[in-house]
Amino acid sequence: MVDWTPRTRLGRLVAGGDITTMSDALRTRLPLREPEIVDILLPELADEVLDVNMVQRMTDSGRRVRFAITVVVGNSDGFVGLGRFKGKEVGPAIRAAIDVAKLNMIEVKRGCGSWECGCGTPHSLPFEVVGHTGSVVVTVKPAPRGTGLAVGKIAKSVIKMAGVEDAWGFTKGHTKTTINYSIAAFEALRTTSQVRVTNEQKERLNIVSGPTKIQIASSPYVVEESAEAEPPADQAPPAEPKEGS
Repeated sequence: MVDWTPRTRLGRLVAGGDITTMSDALRTRLPLREPEIVDILLPELADEVLDVNMVQRMTDSGRRVRFAITVVVGNSDGFVGLGRFKGKEVGPAIRAAIDVAKLNMIEVKRGCGSWECGCGTPHSLPFEVVGHTGSVVVTVKPAPRGTGLAVGKIAKSVIKMAGVEDAWGFTKGHTKTTINYSIAAFEALRTTSQVRVTNEQKERLNIVSGPTKIQIASSPYVVEESAEAEPPADQAPPAEPKEGS
């Protein structure tokens, strides 16, 4: 494990054990400026490259080529981040884009907001959300359980990383621009964390914010249940047979 020296107040709180979850870190409203914080709080984080765009520029010394990388990261359980970085080489640019995406981490509200579904599990969105960037407008609506993600390929990757399993998606504008399409879908998910909900809505739509899965560290000891039933407390155990009987 690489040694890490925290340089920010939030990093020192995480390193000292005062903050143990990503929800608590975002609730502090402190700026998230170190990707190591996300690595500690969300060790099961996954990433996906959405777009690799080659940009060429003609200069006096010749043609210069750079790569613009767009990456989405998430734990598929309420947290997602989007990042973009430009570099001369693809590999270092991807790693830098992943770090940028970790610094843009948001917490997503999930629920069962479709009128066609009453399962009460947080498999979809609690309400309709809209995000727009440039000419692209993305509208995401709750869907009944089993529908899946009926959205475009780029928006599906972003929404899936947030842990949403069922949703309807509608788009307007020039969606071939991958960066605008991905940012619009990301901004739509950000809306869920900005909308205030009442306690009655939380109970009716089963709205949860952040993770719902609890990971328990595996124990080296295995407790096996006995095949024989134990006798009741008021019943004495059977007497052992005497020798010679």
